[in-house]
Amino acid sequence: MKTNVLGVQYDNVTMAEALDTARALLQRPEASYCVTPNAEMAYEALHDESFRAILNEASLVLPDGAGVVLGAKILRTPLKEKVAGIDFAANLLGVLEETGGRLYLLGGKPGIAEQAAENMKKTHPKLCICGTADGYFRDEAPVIARINEARADVVFVCLGAPKQECFMHDHRAELNVRLMIGLGGSLDGFAGTVRRAPKWMIRLQLEWLYRLLREPSRIGRMMRLPKFVFAAWRARGKKG
Repeated sequence: MKTNVLGVQYDNVTMAEALDTARALLQRPEASYCVTPNAEMAYEALHDESFRAILNEASLVLPDGAGVVLGAKILRTPLKEKVAGIDFAANLLGVLEETGGRLYLLGGKPGIAEQAAENMKKTHPKLCICGTADGYFRDEAPVIARINEARADVVFVCLGAPKQECFMHDHRAELNVRLMIGLGGSLDGFAGTVRRAPKWMIRLQLEWLYRLLREPSRIGRMMRLPKFVFAAWRARGKKG
């Protein structure tokens, strides 16, 4: 079931339901893609019709972030829970290990995908990681060829928004994969080069504050979060 939050059609799912959907998508012959828009991305989509269309064409749209959940609540269309992209990806590793699915890691600075792969194998020793590549490329054709040559079933596409969403949308017909997932900077998290917030901050929906405290330079981007919440209040006021 879809829930409209300021024009973005989110799947109103729990983590378990999202993983069930991923399992179903892995059975399809054609390539599907999953997006994980947080409030920053959703605010951009509010003002960019083409980006919004790419998000809404995804087979799975996950509410990544407390801001999205709050916005949905303000609009009186509550979502079941936040489904963070990095947590979804981490849980999917177990599914791939169990089913023998082949995973390709795309994105990050040189060496990040390789370090992420090494750490993933420590926790999931039977996981098949069939290839890695950094996100520093201009010509997309060789990237697509390498993914197809690796016979990947799933690709973690970590190029940052909106580049990763455009990549998945534009090349889904050329890629012989089952599922692509746009995951922003998640490979840095898997690689251990960027630490996530303490569990108590995640539980209290304060992960955004932790990121801001660690990286004050993000404040420009993160101002989209209060703007998104304000837009939700405005939209609610218009509804009456």
